[in-house]
Amino acid sequence: MKLQFLDIAIIFTYLLGMLMLGWFMRKKARLSKENYLMGGKKLPWYLLGLSDASDMFDISGTMWMVALCFVYGVKSLWIPWLWPVFNQVFNMMYLSKWLRRSNATTGAEWLGTRFGLTGKGVQGSHTVVVAFALIGCLGFLAYGFVGLGKFIEIFVPWEAVKNYVPFNVAPQYVAHFYGIIFTLFAVFYSVLGGMHSIVIGDVVKYIIMTVGCIAIAVIAMQHLHGKTLNVPHGWDNPFFGWHLDMNWKGIVDDAMKKIQGDGYGMFGIFFMMMLFKGVFASLAGPAPNYDMQKILSTRSPKEASKMTGFVSLILLPVRYSMIIGLAVLGLLYYNQLNLNDGSGGVDFEKVLPATINQFLPVGILGLVLTGLFGAFVGTFSGTLNAAQAYFVNDVYLKYVNPSANNKKIISVNYLSGIIIVAAGIFIGFLAKDVNSILQWIVSGLYGGYIAANVFKWYWWRFNAHGFFWGMFAGVAGALVFSKLFQGIEFLYYFPLLFLISIAGCLIGTFTAPPTDSTVLKKFYSTVKPWGFWQPVHEMVVADDPTFQPNKRFKLDMFNVVLGIIAQCCLTILPMYVVLWMKMPLLITVIILAIIIVILKKTWWNKLED
Repeated sequence: MKLQFLDIAIIFTYLLGMLMLGWFMRKKARLSKENYLMGGKKLPWYLLGLSDASDMFDISGTMWMVALCFVYGVKSLWIPWLWPVFNQVFNMMYLSKWLRRSNATTGAEWLGTRFGLTGKGVQGSHTVVVAFALIGCLGFLAYGFVGLGKFIEIFVPWEAVKNYVPFNVAPQYVAHFYGIIFTLFAVFYSVLGGMHSIVIGDVVKYIIMTVGCIAIAVIAMQHLHGKTLNVPHGWDNPFFGWHLDMNWKGIVDDAMKKIQGDGYGMFGIFFMMMLFKGVFASLAGPAPNYDMQKILSTRSPKEASKMTGFVSLILLPVRYSMIIGLAVLGLLYYNQLNLNDGSGGVDFEKVLPATINQFLPVGILGLVLTGLFGAFVGTFSGTLNAAQAYFVNDVYLKYVNPSANNKKIISVNYLSGIIIVAAGIFIGFLAKDVNSILQWIVSGLYGGYIAANVFKWYWWRFNAHGFFWGMFAGVAGALVFSKLFQGIEFLYYFPLLFLISIAGCLIGTFTAPPTDSTVLKKFYSTVKPWGFWQPVHEMVVADDPTFQPNKRFKLDMFNVVLGIIAQCCLTILPMYVVLWMKMPLLITVIILAIIIVILKKTWWNKLED
């Protein structure tokens, strides 16, 4: 264990500060349900953007991305399109303001603005979204809980602390024990202080993380200066053909095994499948998690767009400064690192903890670990807040006690937070590992989410029955396929799953009458979506001849393309800086500057509520 007194002092000062923050913010949070869950919708867009970016900076995901950067080099910038990362660009250009115009508290409440509040189909669609949101939140809580415990175990071996713990912990549950300890800090400040303490805590953590990431990048540059990385041809090139053509043999042989295991050798086909799935996933809009809650918490639709645009700008350069820095250190000193996976192979996800432990000086190590612990706390608390919002707003106030007073609502918020955390920890104990939880969330849940949530924005005839059956068919199909196609990347059977989900949407839609025209007219005139809305448009114009439709489809799509290119530039920029690649860096900066000037005219100047 390399942690020194200064490092430990920095970590505990941060944790103590978070406890104090929750305690000081508790009175402000208790003023109302809206104050507790959404900061009263009064928080400025840049603070919410900082908070949202911080919530996306999780430990487990960063370990995975460092491993990708080590093996795939600069080409690793494309692989996070699996999520896809460019969904933030779609949100930035138009979807965030569409969502915020509803003035809803949760995604389930939003459905009422689209499909109405009564009817069997409406009830089913509401139930399936609440279930989806709560199960997804519980899965992410378990994912973060287990991932954090495994991370801490590397820096604080059980042998060093077991004599101070008054009970025995079995070796297989040491990570869970560590996870519970840090989870308690997250629970205290997020449950007591609500959205206000979560956002302020995230801002503090982002500042710490930024200092740590820049320090790692500088240290890596100092170590690399005057040396050459021993990497295969094409490692430092973002472009690719049908095949990856990256030969690690004789350099790091186990990297070839990872490429084969990942199934990314036919990189051209892999990229096209990512793009196909990613575009539809982005068109579906934000999933019902902390990202959606931050959008709904903004002061106006215009600020919702600014917030989501700000996320990529402040997240990607900082995060990738750390990622490329740790990958470079791992490559320079590969033979000095113990990356054993326990079965004779190499676990490249250990590059992050191994390099941090070995190359960061005292103080910087404490800052980086504090930032990474804070990343867990921020993601955990944001996810918990979203789960509480669905439980209180869409279960308790809708079915149990619709007339509850403010004091009762706050008490239920506290109780639901404790119950949700306990359930997440329980799931964490049942799961085999972090990856099993993540794969279940991505394939089993989010795989079935896309089709129904695309139709809801762009097609007037789509109704609550279609939404329910589309979601049901998609999620059920994904869970079945994940068993039938074990060992096959979810991406490759996604098109079949997508068709099944579309079939569920269409069958459900045409076996039930259209949504009430009053609901459709209000939604169309308030949200102003573009798409297949002509019959509703004619009804709205008949009532209000001055109504102007949204004719921004081509401009929005133009901005989306520019935004995705800019997002790639923001990702690759710190890579070129750390690798001392001057000409590619200059070209990247010029492209980014041109896009910023264009988007200032085509997006920023045209933002409206």
